[in-house]
Amino acid sequence: MAVGRDVLIGEGVSIFHPELVNLYGCRVGDFTRIGAFVEIQKNASVGARCKISSHSFICEGVTIEDEVFIGHGVMFTNDLLPRATTADGTLQSDADWKVIETRVRQGASIGSNATILPGIVIGKYAMIGAGAVVTREVSDYAIVAGNPAVQTGDIRQGR
Repeated sequence: MAVGRDVLIGEGVSIFHPELVNLYGCRVGDFTRIGAFVEIQKNASVGARCKISSHSFICEGVTIEDEVFIGHGVMFTNDLLPRATTADGTLQSDADWKVIETRVRQGASIGSNATILPGIVIGKYAMIGAGAVVTREVSDYAIVAGNPAVQTGDIRQGR
């Protein structure tokens, strides 16, 4: 594992165990902290002042805005119909599928072991409960939990 030469790293970024991460072709904003065993793939972007906790996977097509918290073991996905091979049995290549983009807006928090399906937006300052499976858009300030994740509160109301 490593930090690739093609990674754009902002000022003051902390990668606590650079030998235990896999970052390539991505962008990491100023003063972001990245834990061990994190993978951030090509064409993914992490904003400034974020915390990416250990064992998280940020795949191609994910944009994380500034001041976002990603808990331990959070998994993003970028394909609703993943397959290893094409209809004729040959291994798929980049030409055989399309990345579905996902955006996490400023200040959102995603709890440990949450899974985020592709093609959605998680709103500003939203809070995703630990273990949630997020299958649809999350409004600004919403608190969501469960499988599938449903809104259980509003951060502005303190519950």
